[in-house]
Amino acid sequence: MDVELPGVQWDELWLPLRPYATNWLHEGIRRERRPVAMTRRYVEVNPSAVSNLLVVDVDHSDAVLRAVSSVDSHPLPNAVVENPVNGHAHAVWALAEAVTRTEYARRKPLAYAAVTEGLRRALDGDAAYSGLMTKNPLHTDWRTEWLHGVLHTLGGLEEALGGHMPPARWRETKRFRTNITGLGRNCSVFETARTWAYREVRDHFGSPDTLRAAIHEEVHRRNAEFTEPLPTSEARAIANSIHRWITTRSRMWKDGAAVYKATFVAIQSARGKKGGKASGTARAARRNERTTAMRDYMRGTL
Repeated sequence: MDVELPGVQWDELWLPLRPYATNWLHEGIRRERRPVAMTRRYVEVNPSAVSNLLVVDVDHSDAVLRAVSSVDSHPLPNAVVENPVNGHAHAVWALAEAVTRTEYARRKPLAYAAVTEGLRRALDGDAAYSGLMTKNPLHTDWRTEWLHGVLHTLGGLEEALGGHMPPARWRETKRFRTNITGLGRNCSVFETARTWAYREVRDHFGSPDTLRAAIHEEVHRRNAEFTEPLPTSEARAIANSIHRWITTRSRMWKDGAAVYKATFVAIQSARGKKGGKASGTARAARRNERTTAMRDYMRGTL
């Protein structure tokens, strides 16, 4: 890819056909034809079905310096789009292989979200940035630095970020669930809603329609918690994906209510026995401690 042809480069990397676009964010965004959108100051980062650009919003006056000072910190972005008035910028990394948004249960969307968070941490980017809109690198209001044309892999980015990557349990945190960057919103809704749905199954055995309705209601409720919710079609696709997996592949759903109840009773019984044994051992240990202490005390007083 020829780095000296930024227009051609961006045209190849930027995939939306009818993207959201605007000149002023406070006036709202709307979908426009791609040629028109390419003249706007802000454009949608990725199309609705796939993501191949990772963007970090760096709200610091030295944003470009932070982005290009990548040694032992983070992989060098493909481009940095700077606001020359205040020095704030969007740093952009392009992937060699796009991540399909609808593959919610697979590792790639989760890895995409985690890598984006790792890049944000490395540059101390804005944690509230939704990842929906980016500065159009072709617009004359911005100063764009085209750094290189090498495309990244998620694995390569993750390895290069090292200690900046979030821990494995990061997606269980409030930050992941309620205000997450880019594709992480899809993953957040899917991860939390599916966990909820596995428990909800016990109230809907034999009634896939009521289970579907409950899952859809819960997914849309969780989606509404975001500052910038996912499009209704994406939330609907997530709910359908969860429902389809439970009703076609879940052993719990296949076995039915009777097996679930028996299994639940067995688990609770085993936990009770384990707790009873542990409690008895603890009580015995406390008795032994008291007996030993009293014996030592009596010996000292005789």
